Amino acid sequence: MRIALVGPLAPWRGGLSQYLGLLGDTLARRAEVRGVTFTRQYPSFLFPGTSQIDPEAERPGFPVDSMLDSIQPLSWRRTARHLEKFAPGAVVLKWWMPFFAPGFASSVGPLRRRGTRVVLVCDNLVPHERRPFDDAFTGWMLRNSDGYLVMSDSVERDLDRLKPGAPRRRVAHPLYAQFDRGRWTRASARAHLGLDPGAEVALFFGYVRRYKGLDVLLSAWPRVRARRPVTLVVAGEFYDEATPYRELARAAGGEPGVRLLDHYLPDDQVEAVFKAADVAVLPYRSATQSGVTHVAYALDVPVITTDVGGLAETVVAGETGLVVPPENPEALAEAVVRYFEQGMGERMRRGVESLRRTHSWETLADQTIGLVDELKPGRGWR
Repeated sequence: MRIALVGPLAPWRGGLSQYLGLLGDTLARRAEVRGVTFTRQYPSFLFPGTSQIDPEAERPGFPVDSMLDSIQPLSWRRTARHLEKFAPGAVVLKWWMPFFAPGFASSVGPLRRRGTRVVLVCDNLVPHERRPFDDAFTGWMLRNSDGYLVMSDSVERDLDRLKPGAPRRRVAHPLYAQFDRGRWTRASARAHLGLDPGAEVALFFGYVRRYKGLDVLLSAWPRVRARRPVTLVVAGEFYDEATPYRELARAAGGEPGVRLLDHYLPDDQVEAVFKAADVAVLPYRSATQSGVTHVAYALDVPVITTDVGGLAETVVAGETGLVVPPENPEALAEAVVRYFEQGMGERMRRGVESLRRTHSWETLADQTIGLVDELKPGRGWR
């Protein structure tokens, strides 16, 4: 079997790249796998961060060629020719943003006419932040793909609306166990971050955009601090204007109540902030799913999340975390206080441990191969 992966792969940074690399490494134990990644992923107007590259990112164990430029049509044709030489039975793409439809569809469309099947791993089918041409670009990609891996009810409903009856597999988002390398203990992580060894610590993790609701969490924090001495660590790069968030942090009392780590964190620092935390908080306004819960679970950290999109589906309420209504600072503060007042951490960590056994990359690889079997490729398969 021959499988090509197309999308962000190391050294491109972030969870999308890590997901595709880990899936590819698992598939490579069962098939011949090759990857194609970007020479340019986002043009600068779509990427407000400092860098899209992580030089320290661990490279996949399968061959990867950098040749796809998201805004250069000549590279799309070059990618299509390169993939055709491999003649894969399946191409697997990570799909999260309609902007990439022209490059992706032009790169894989010609292969479909020769028997290759195209599978989308769907993070979102409807983007969090809408832009002109989203619907047209999404339709373009759906016409140039055959099967779909979906990880939440909300994405599956979108698929049913946009492409009724499309072949799909509902899969659990695997856990990002690669972060847990034993580099930190709770005590050493807290010492590294300058946190008191006995402090109660909540974590907001990931890049900051409005839909993630950090402003709601910061608005809730004075209520939390009035009842419990919980430190909120905000770890992630600001993709929105940072000033309003900094003002909310000051209004919440500043340090030690709120600690801002406003930059991209490499893997070892990701492990540190989660090892230091008692609970991760996801106060999102909207979402389909989030990789943050799967980083948290991989590092034995329960979560408090809002009931939006597929986020609540990742939580066994009362066993691996708590679920609250969105855009409700009072309910969010009450959940944080209750988590610590009632000493829920130890019991929920046991629940997280049982969940870890069911969210594996091996299961995702099995489902991917099973879906391609169903699609019956005309070449490069069994």
